[in-house]
Amino acid sequence: MLEFYEAQDNTRKTIFVEVILPLAITKTYTYRVPFDIDKQVEIGKRVVVQFGKSKIYTAIIYKISETPPALYEAKYIIDVLDEEPIVNHFQLSLWKWISEYYLCHLGEVMQAALPAALKLASETRITLNHSAEFDKNSLSDKEFLILDALELHSELIVSDISKLLGQKTVFPLLRSLFEKNIIIISEEISEKFKPRKKAFITLNPFYNHPANRKALFEVLERAPKQLELLLAYYKLEKHQPEISKADLIETSGSSAAVLKSLLEKEIFVQEDKVVSRLSSDEIETFLKFALSDAQAKALMQVQQEFSDKDVVLLYGETSSGKTQIYIRLIEQMLAQEKQTLYLLPEIALTTQVIERLREYFGNQVGIYHSKFNDAERAEVWQKVLKGEYKMVLGARSSIFLPFQNLGLIIVDEEHESSYKQYDPAPRYHARDTAIYLAHLHKAKIMLGSATPSLESFYNSKIKKYGFVTLKGRFGGVQSPLIEVVSIAEETKRKTMQSHFTSVLMNEITGALARKEQVILFQNRRGYTPVLLCTTCGYTPKCINCDVSLTFHKSSAKLHCHYCGYKQEVLNACPACGSTKIEQKGFGTEKIEDELQLLFENARIARMDLDSTRSRNSFQLLLNDFEEGRIDILVGTQMVAKGLDFGNVTTIGIISADSMLNYPDFRAFERSFQMLSQVSGRAGRRAKQGKVIIQAYDTSHRVISQVVRNDYEEMFDTEILERRNFHYPPLYRLIQLNVKHKELPKLVTIAASLAGILRSQFADRILGPEAPLISRIRNYYIQTILIKVEKEGVSVQKIKDALRDILTAFDADPANKGVYIQTDVDPY
Repeated sequence: MLEFYEAQDNTRKTIFVEVILPLAITKTYTYRVPFDIDKQVEIGKRVVVQFGKSKIYTAIIYKISETPPALYEAKYIIDVLDEEPIVNHFQLSLWKWISEYYLCHLGEVMQAALPAALKLASETRITLNHSAEFDKNSLSDKEFLILDALELHSELIVSDISKLLGQKTVFPLLRSLFEKNIIIISEEISEKFKPRKKAFITLNPFYNHPANRKALFEVLERAPKQLELLLAYYKLEKHQPEISKADLIETSGSSAAVLKSLLEKEIFVQEDKVVSRLSSDEIETFLKFALSDAQAKALMQVQQEFSDKDVVLLYGETSSGKTQIYIRLIEQMLAQEKQTLYLLPEIALTTQVIERLREYFGNQVGIYHSKFNDAERAEVWQKVLKGEYKMVLGARSSIFLPFQNLGLIIVDEEHESSYKQYDPAPRYHARDTAIYLAHLHKAKIMLGSATPSLESFYNSKIKKYGFVTLKGRFGGVQSPLIEVVSIAEETKRKTMQSHFTSVLMNEITGALARKEQVILFQNRRGYTPVLLCTTCGYTPKCINCDVSLTFHKSSAKLHCHYCGYKQEVLNACPACGSTKIEQKGFGTEKIEDELQLLFENARIARMDLDSTRSRNSFQLLLNDFEEGRIDILVGTQMVAKGLDFGNVTTIGIISADSMLNYPDFRAFERSFQMLSQVSGRAGRRAKQGKVIIQAYDTSHRVISQVVRNDYEEMFDTEILERRNFHYPPLYRLIQLNVKHKELPKLVTIAASLAGILRSQFADRILGPEAPLISRIRNYYIQTILIKVEKEGVSVQKIKDALRDILTAFDADPANKGVYIQTDVDPY
């Protein structure tokens, strides 16, 4: 019900609250608290507020004071939603840090942090009170218009009434009609999150007495189906403490109608109980495993490093057993009654690690990632808030959970680019944010990787982080043999079959004959990246982006991977009419298709973004592969991320050149990481694995470093180039993407902005330049790069100056229609 607040007793102190609104606005906003709810106000609680003329939002209380805002009259908050705060002071401090470090707004951080179910949906609805008696002659003209409209339409929202009357402010009129009892005003502020309820059935206690039970059986002899259901109830009662409605119907083979009859006769009683949406299968807790000598030594070194450093990098080759060390550290946290956050880069990896960790910790493990629906995410949030979960396993968004007593954060595969959020703001990096979160909680943080990011390895070199090495594969398993095969040579000798060299074909054939599994890696999804008219050279492009369309065989359409635009496949060239259209390049779909022709009896599956869109698709695919129902798995970078399959002995990298030749300062580092990680999936148990890397440039230094597994050489060569050309980890990068729908205007405005920045930051400015893809979703893009040295300069002062420049630039009417996207650490 919408409330209208009257003037209050002035002798009492008026409380004001600063709130964070889920909007991209630069400041918090201040509201006045009605006297009747001022005792409910507390930092971290949600409140319902009106912002603008009619919009209603859920906001978070950030500060409480008795000072009214100086520049505007504070509106009243409408309601307080929570009995206890749902956001704690650690989170508010983290949100503030993110907004300052990543140059975004607090509201954008709130929008990213809170599960959607904890943000309320709101719309003010007006309906006619049909039971009211009133004199129509007493109404004003505008009130009569509203009444007339409500008689035609059963329900109106405030914006409808504003349009009808041609005025913005309609609340005084609604108040007048409300006080006359003519209308019903309902502020439809309904929480999206409702606890899941399940129906449970119990026998009416009256029938516990033997005589009454005997009489019941005699009565039900005339209703055999109802008797069957009663007998099924007694059978279930022996084995389980509670009997759900679904279980009873399934066990008895009866219908819901039969059960309904017994409920109406009051023989059974139905009770709806709140149950968890999450899996609660009791997994036998298993804690007795022994660390190898190398693991025990590494664990001891980690503990020694933690005595002096808050951040420790664990550098252990693939399959060296890092997870067991994590488990021992988590056990120590549990013994101290502290919470642990275990971060993973991909949901695919989360799926597999869940099984391992639940083996050890049972249902103390909570899981949090984007494949959960809104209600499930809100439930995990509430359980972490109440301290029911001592450990949370999740992707990057789990850093926003309301931990109360965090003792340890583990960032597994810390080098992964998936930890970086690109769109929308806040464009945070979960690893770096986790380090600040650990600092707030005075917790320890463990970074683990077989191929660390240059930033983390550099920080360990300069003794900012602790550093521990875990050598050798767990259980004495041999590292895989790596063979590099020249595509150019085999093409010349005509021994290529489709996209596969003879060496790779022989290895796949041998693995299948031995009943072993194969993983093939191709870092491009879809079927064909480019269609080309061989007569005139026409290539179909996206109408919204400057990028060619990719053919997807599964949908038989051409897709844009940037905006989602689709169009039908070309039968003839729209430019010249020729039917000579060729497919150029190949993605995972085409590899899968051609493998099916070459290995007719093999069971082949694909793991990429297209094949894993649905909620349980990862789990089903991984289970099928784990249980041997798939022989060959074709995938994009998803297959490179820490997956562990015992029967995989052969890995094929279809084209290593595509990664190495990407125009990015991190291309060589990323290629080394990707190739090493994919190779690490082979031979993880007793058998030694074999990796085939197909490439045109077989002598490339990165491929050579991968074959020798020489991370340190890669680091030394890369760090020298980064120092010479002013790139991270020795410099910080801030990227500005300036966007506009008109290219000439964009070029002028971007050049003007770069000039303003150069006057302030001198030669630290690079650009503006068009990026690799210069138009996305009809916005042309110009990129400006700011390179800031880490020593001798305050990065925060540069950020503050940049914020001021961008605010002034945005306020200039000449720059209308320009959108500037700021990305701190854009890598």
